[in-house]
Amino acid sequence: MERLWTPWRLSYVTGASGSVAGCIFCDAALAGANDDEHLVLIRGDHAYVILNRYPYNNGHLMVATRRHVPSLRATTPEELAEVMRLTRHAEMALTDSYTPHGINVGINLGRPAGAGVVDHLHVHLVPRWNGDTSFMSIVGNVRVLPEELGQTAARLRPVFERLAKDDG
Repeated sequence: MERLWTPWRLSYVTGASGSVAGCIFCDAALAGANDDEHLVLIRGDHAYVILNRYPYNNGHLMVATRRHVPSLRATTPEELAEVMRLTRHAEMALTDSYTPHGINVGINLGRPAGAGVVDHLHVHLVPRWNGDTSFMSIVGNVRVLPEELGQTAARLRPVFERLAKDDG
């Protein structure tokens, strides 16, 4: 039997959060937060883009509001506009950097809808390729990701910075 070692997931699977505030998105939103440590790719005034620490696929990222709000309804017009602008940029960055065949874009509002972090609005973007549902996920209940998160961040950050300049 082969073993896939993933020691970085221990705190996740044992339920440890490492978060003082109890919300990973609030911790990452702090102005003085270390972007590399929190996997933040780019920050706006009202929202930011962050890599998913436990991705479904390489490039799996999220757009989150800086303010702790539970739903689209609770956002201000400025927050909603920036979330949508950064979601658009995320689609463009993933397309430029990974050339996926498609991208899942979704918002899970509430635990029954699949939200892992409840009450802090965030949009998931997951790049997808034809045939990316491999036997490892189906039979072994294991995901195989060929790129480390640091490499993913290094690949995507320059694209987000270019897109931000192009908008300005």
